[in-house]
Amino acid sequence: MPKQPPANPKAEPAPITAEEAAFFAFMAVERNASERTLANYRYALAQFRENARGYAGWREASADTFRGYLFDQMKAGLSRATVRLHFAALRSFYKFLTQRGGLERNPLAEVQLPKAEKKLPAVLTIKQVEAFLELPFTIAQEKQAPDWVAERDAAVLEVFYSSGVRVAELAAMNVEDIDQYTETARVIGKGRKERIVPLGSPALAAVQKYRAKAGVHRGALFLSKLRRRITTRAISNILKKYLGKSGLPMNVTPHKLRHSFATHLLERGADLRSVQTLLGHASLSTTQIYTHVTVDRMKRVYDEAHPRA
Repeated sequence: MPKQPPANPKAEPAPITAEEAAFFAFMAVERNASERTLANYRYALAQFRENARGYAGWREASADTFRGYLFDQMKAGLSRATVRLHFAALRSFYKFLTQRGGLERNPLAEVQLPKAEKKLPAVLTIKQVEAFLELPFTIAQEKQAPDWVAERDAAVLEVFYSSGVRVAELAAMNVEDIDQYTETARVIGKGRKERIVPLGSPALAAVQKYRAKAGVHRGALFLSKLRRRITTRAISNILKKYLGKSGLPMNVTPHKLRHSFATHLLERGADLRSVQTLLGHASLSTTQIYTHVTVDRMKRVYDEAHPRA
């Protein structure tokens, strides 16, 4: 089976069966699915009809039909993530058929999919982070920019790395959210959940220096050049600007600083539950993606402690 290209929402849809038409209507009207989702579902179902060995109709397909199709997809070189996306569409379709279409048995219930690939987060070393945090004062700023922009950018980078907050959480911070006495910041996270995170001395000092230079006394903590609350996109652009000029050998994404924050804490002995709280993760399983980076530390502890190491 040839390797499948990504779905194209603008492509002419393949002819569909009556069952598919009912399913797509259900998804569009009752589930309010986006055009992109519907396009991907159409594509996944069409690919199965056209490529599954022995396909004779949706109601006639057996678990073995789907196992053979799964094998062919993996053999064709598709990633596990792509295969799982295709089967997510098929599972939704068969759930609809069993609940609304009179199908008595769901053949996909017996098919086990490959486990999702766990992508390891790329992180900066501590030395790389330290060099990165100095960039606002070593790179020339735009001529038309206010004279406090370098201080603002430095404070943004310091608070972002010191607290591990999300970009949107950083943009939403107010002056009163920073408590210099307790050395903490109040963060409003996903679902309007509030948490308190510690801030290091360099971050607190950077915020004080920026506020004094920019004359920021109340309201939004980080301001745009027009002295309005900075947007999430603007903070992302600030981070990307310095990451792009840092010479670091990795793809430029602001989220790598958040990865680095979690990694450095774990490498220096922080427990996973504390890091989960600091990151604002609802589930510990979300935080566990960072545990792979502590293997070197674990080996060092093992070598030092185990009598037969």
